[in-house]
Amino acid sequence: MALKRNNTTVTEFILLGFTQSPKIQSMLFFIFLIMYILTWIGNLLIIITVIYTPVLHMPMYFFLANLAVIDISDCSVTAVKMLWDFISHTNSISFNWCIVQIFFFHFTGGAVVFFLVVIVVDRYIAIYKPLLYLVIMNQGVCSGLVSGAWLGGFAHSIVQVVLILQLSFCGPNIIDNFYCDVPQVIKLSCTDTYVAELLMACNSGLLLTLIFCILLVSYIVILVKIRMHVIENKCKALSTCSTQVIVMSLHFVPAMFIYDRPFRTSPMDKIISVLYTTITPVLNPIIFTLRNTEMKNSIRKLLGKNL
Repeated sequence: MALKRNNTTVTEFILLGFTQSPKIQSMLFFIFLIMYILTWIGNLLIIITVIYTPVLHMPMYFFLANLAVIDISDCSVTAVKMLWDFISHTNSISFNWCIVQIFFFHFTGGAVVFFLVVIVVDRYIAIYKPLLYLVIMNQGVCSGLVSGAWLGGFAHSIVQVVLILQLSFCGPNIIDNFYCDVPQVIKLSCTDTYVAELLMACNSGLLLTLIFCILLVSYIVILVKIRMHVIENKCKALSTCSTQVIVMSLHFVPAMFIYDRPFRTSPMDKIISVLYTTITPVLNPIIFTLRNTEMKNSIRKLLGKNL
């Protein structure tokens, strides 16, 4: 429900996007459409491979398949609207749909963050408790961790939406981005946003930075353990962990750049937003398949058997 102030209500926002040139918009449409299709193909390939390959029915690959589902969902929240704007040249979004986009954007984005925490917990147990790994990470525990990650994303998203709905909007209504997000929408409020921006920075930026630092230290501890004590499959373990560090960095670093700076905007914000909303979901399946020999071989066998 749209908020009112002084009998004036903002019913829609104008998204400036990347450019106002129809020719450039057409070119960008095909570029981002290809990236969106590749995101679906790459992540679906991981999901299908994990489902139909018995050797991959392990906790780590179960989590990777769920992460692939989130990558598709996360990318779709922004990409579908962006692609439509490129071909329709409307570049507008209603207030209510803007709130819906913010909700799902932070829902899937928050779920990704918690999933990355789940993945490092999985690797920690696999390295430090190898003999008890399958006992500890049983089906019930894995399902509980996945549900917890989604619930964590939901809780984070609800906080963001409530934050926005407490504000009044009576103009202006121009967002210098290609999708609705809290930092840009807050700037358009008619009311004082000092407290709202501090809460945004704590709920998103500070939390992201804290989790990133904890995960980074955890991976350092795991990598040291692998190098000093693990004898069997050392190369495989190092490759798996280094892959997950790369994926973690692709998700966290751009997001921290956006949400760790309340009260300020930067010309780089739009470029950074493209990185973690569009490019990262494309790169994730590539990184996982190229650096994971077991996954790569399973995909090759599955494709060979069906094609």
